[in-house]
Amino acid sequence: MESGSLRDFRDLCTFDSFKGFWRYYGYGVDQQELIDREFKRIKGVTYLDHAGTTLFPESQIKGFHDDISRNVYGNPHSHNPSSRLTHDTVESVRYRILEHFNTCPEEYSVIFTSGCTAALKLVADTFPWKAASNEGQGSQFCYLTDNHTSVVGIRGVTALQGVGTVSVLPHEVERRARKPPTQTNGEERSAPHLFCYPAQSNFSGRKYPLSYVKGIQSGRLYPACERRGRWFVLLDAACFVSCSPLDLSQCPADFVPISFYKMFGFPTGLGALLVRNEAAEVLRKTYFGGGTASAYLVADNFFVPKPNVVSRFEDGTISFLDIISLHHGFEALQKLTGSMLNVQLHAFGLARYTYVVLSCLRHSNGKPVARIHCDNDFQNIDEQGAVLNFNLLDCHGQTVGYSQVDKMASLFNIHVRTGCFCNTGACQHYLDISNQNVKSNLHAGHICGDNIDLIEGHPTGSVRVSFGYMSSFEDCQNFLRFVVNCFVHKPLILDKKRLAELKSAEPMESAASRDLASIPNGQLGQTISPSPERITPSEDTVSQEGKNNGSSHTLTNLFIYPVKSCASFEVTEWPLGPQGLLYDRFWMVVNENGVCLSQKREPKLCLIHPIICLASNTLQLQVSGTEPVTVPLETGLMNSDLRTSQSKVCGDRVQTVDCGEEVSAWLSEFLGKPCHLVRQRPKFMRDMKFKSEKAENFGPSALSLVNEAQFLLINRASVSFLQERIANRHDSENEGTWHDTERLIQRFRANLVVSGQEAFAEDGWSHLTVGDTVFQAIGRCGRCQMIGVDQKSATRSQEPLRSLSECRSGKVTFGVYLAHRSARNSTAVPVLSVGARVIPRISESTDKP
Repeated sequence: MESGSLRDFRDLCTFDSFKGFWRYYGYGVDQQELIDREFKRIKGVTYLDHAGTTLFPESQIKGFHDDISRNVYGNPHSHNPSSRLTHDTVESVRYRILEHFNTCPEEYSVIFTSGCTAALKLVADTFPWKAASNEGQGSQFCYLTDNHTSVVGIRGVTALQGVGTVSVLPHEVERRARKPPTQTNGEERSAPHLFCYPAQSNFSGRKYPLSYVKGIQSGRLYPACERRGRWFVLLDAACFVSCSPLDLSQCPADFVPISFYKMFGFPTGLGALLVRNEAAEVLRKTYFGGGTASAYLVADNFFVPKPNVVSRFEDGTISFLDIISLHHGFEALQKLTGSMLNVQLHAFGLARYTYVVLSCLRHSNGKPVARIHCDNDFQNIDEQGAVLNFNLLDCHGQTVGYSQVDKMASLFNIHVRTGCFCNTGACQHYLDISNQNVKSNLHAGHICGDNIDLIEGHPTGSVRVSFGYMSSFEDCQNFLRFVVNCFVHKPLILDKKRLAELKSAEPMESAASRDLASIPNGQLGQTISPSPERITPSEDTVSQEGKNNGSSHTLTNLFIYPVKSCASFEVTEWPLGPQGLLYDRFWMVVNENGVCLSQKREPKLCLIHPIICLASNTLQLQVSGTEPVTVPLETGLMNSDLRTSQSKVCGDRVQTVDCGEEVSAWLSEFLGKPCHLVRQRPKFMRDMKFKSEKAENFGPSALSLVNEAQFLLINRASVSFLQERIANRHDSENEGTWHDTERLIQRFRANLVVSGQEAFAEDGWSHLTVGDTVFQAIGRCGRCQMIGVDQKSATRSQEPLRSLSECRSGKVTFGVYLAHRSARNSTAVPVLSVGARVIPRISESTDKP
């Protein structure tokens, strides 16, 4: 007959009972359905070693396979098209990583490494350690005793440099806190110190306060409060980030090492060091590998590193295909779970339930079945991760060796981790192993990672189970039933008093995590954009222009390009906005990795014709022979549920908003590859960075998704001059097309086309007035192979780039960049109209061909 406690245990191992302990489970779909679809390979397997590595979903690998099957990715150190694609994609992944941790490139840099350990070694080798001397006490390397071996191993570097080492017990950080010492000696102030601690213990899952970061940096907490100097903090986040959201805007650690297989399961052998840019400046690197040098000499000891943080520290060719795969890891994680907060709530709930039941199991004589190694009762999600560490006990209270548990679990296809988990400090603390015990155990033949689990009845390690985002309630069931069936002396007893106490205690959810979840990815560093206003030139300005030029031109054509690299939208009258012509390059097409597509890579973009209707507030995309698709110009852009991302335009980071699945499907079908339409995020501002004296004198101007400047102007006289040069070549391709002036004008993708009598006269203009609106000429437009794309047929040719280079004496420029800055004390909106008078002002020095 079944005992009452066994019946109670069976009732306890039901999903309804679990929901009584924790109300969060799954991600809005049936968890088993998710597992059947994405993790078919674990059917019949109870996988409980997510702190070792989590598992990758099938959609992640398929997405990556399709990506590298579709695209040619070259070595990023080259400059050919496949290499540029690699470079841009890798940069997009860097943005995605920073976005995931709620920070931005202005604050942090992502240095790719082979893993978390390599990231730690990078810090150890480049930190500016200062040896003690008669002039001062020098640097200190300090770390919590609950730290991974790879952190403690930094000691091997510091010991050789005369740097002091301090191991800190976890309770000492706050208990020994006091007012920091007064900084009086300049030498002491400059002494750099490093404090390392884990965001989450890989042994017990204990979460340490992220507030320690600022507490140490400010010198308020121990050991910083007892030592003058500049304190840096290394936050080991490898275990933490697998199931918890990390907000670096709130805890700005100087160095954050991570391993991506802990987050996604794939790729292995790839990690990163997230380094605060301010801290990166103090690092001192001695070895220099390929790609890190601005210049060096072979015979002389001369070397100048690249100025960019990332370029200085990534020696040789990075593992670019593995890095590109991270995009698919983030995509899968987002699609399957929704957010890291959801992952945290789901995984913690499973760990908490397992802890409650395991801690209540008793042998027939009332003795506990397990000794659980933790510092809390799994009540606070901010204090405990989804990790459970324990030793099983027999009915006499003796420890069951972890190796025995591991072997039995394997028979039931239950995958756990055993040993000390490369964390000797925590292992000593929880298992009460003294320093002398460690040495005597070594003498007895026990080393880290072996199967000697008991020495004179005392455990040398423990058992760890850990959960991930794809873990299920069935995993908990299988594990608990395994323990009861294999290690409990029957009849089973449940400690109902403890069970009632744990069940009645209200678990604490993370307020900080809820706040983080309300911040949409990419909503960083926003500023308020100015409203468009009108400038009216003074009479003196017009008069001076007339004196300087003595002639005028006419605005013959006005083009806007709503979608970057797509066809033009010609208008006869159009308002100006704060970033140029209203809605000019407000949208762009990106590939599945968030990299901007241009006609260099995808000439067919020029066959997509955007049509803006201000009256209906819509943008319509048209392609001959297909049904058009429509998206709103503004509606819903402030909706926090919209997917946001960061991308790169002409070297600048831009923040964008996805325009939805309908237009994405339309574009993907036409272009034959996965892609999205994105729009520049409202209120995100990007300043013009055109490097010229004219631009600097003019001051900053806000840009849309254009490459260089707000406006581009070309002169019809210059087009005619070039057209004649091409026509006179006997080897010109498609000779008939070069007689069409309007078709040639389209290739240069200008906003303003003006009439003129002298070719390239525009090169000498410093200002010009179009109607009543004043512009400043800020530089010439350098041309690339994109002007070789015929905008009607999407075919490529060598012209007009070849003839342009010849007639310009090798200077491949055509057209002039313009900037317009709105007046602050006016609410009128400037409007440009075809037919308007154009009055240029000639600069004092010109450089025409």
